[in-house]
Amino acid sequence: MIVTLTLNPAVDISMTIDRLVPEHKLHCSQPQYDAGGGGINVSKAIRRLGGQSLALFTVGGASGHTLEALVEAEGIHHQPIRLSGLTRECFVVTETTTNQQYRFGTPGPTLTPDEAADCLAHINRLDPPIDYIPVEYVVASGSLPPGLPTDFYAQLARKAKAHNSRFVLDTAGDPLRAALEEGVFMIKPNLGELARLVNADRLEMDQITEAATQLIRQGSCQVVVVSLGPRGAMLVDAAETLYVQAPPVRKQSTVGAGDSLVGGMVYALAQQRSYADAIQLGVACGTAATMNPGTELFHRADVDRLLNWIRQPYPVESM
Repeated sequence: MIVTLTLNPAVDISMTIDRLVPEHKLHCSQPQYDAGGGGINVSKAIRRLGGQSLALFTVGGASGHTLEALVEAEGIHHQPIRLSGLTRECFVVTETTTNQQYRFGTPGPTLTPDEAADCLAHINRLDPPIDYIPVEYVVASGSLPPGLPTDFYAQLARKAKAHNSRFVLDTAGDPLRAALEEGVFMIKPNLGELARLVNADRLEMDQITEAATQLIRQGSCQVVVVSLGPRGAMLVDAAETLYVQAPPVRKQSTVGAGDSLVGGMVYALAQQRSYADAIQLGVACGTAATMNPGTELFHRADVDRLLNWIRQPYPVESM
């Protein structure tokens, strides 16, 4: 069983326009609505690969009902966490003349102390309860909404370990640092985020293994997956470093690419596949997500085609 958690989800609204011009009335394309937020995107990725997960996410108001309907349409098992505030809406606008993408994100509702406590307790109130069906992976992805303490993910990591679940965390800043003090199974920083975690100004490719190993040796995590954008991704654990190059594709949008990488990896690992298989599938999913406009994520056929490219002639480069 895989559980994903999205504490600050959004209704993602994407559209195209010829060009953004200030102080003019601009005519956009018909908007596309998608369920957004890190954990929800991970669940969407797992579902598109043929798997299933349980998505937990906060909802509130009319936009929350829209979000629920969008998740339902994806065929994802889900349990909403009710809030009094409105679920946020985020906007992605792409200029057709330049292919430049503009993202407009809103902070989300501020949680009351009771709502904050309910978010943490909700994982123990799964239907059926977590004590009766073991959860192998808990995936938390995305930012914390206003009102949640900085150590919220650290508290969740503690609960996951108490239930012998592997906690996968994809976030940044102080909430990530606090969780690493507690210890997690896997994180997915980009190169800049990894540098900040080891107090470095910047990192080059040949310094990734040393930086990731530093986190692993101090007990912060067991696996570090470093997202390298169009260059692919690198996986580091205590035994090895694996690098997978991303296939060259025509990029339309990067929204959800990192979440697709995480979803592909967790899906593979939950099937007891190797780290090499997992990073290959993750890079294929992340790359395929960039091939589609707006917030559409990936198509399975694209993943299969890119996976064949990744596996030939050298499936994984050990470093």
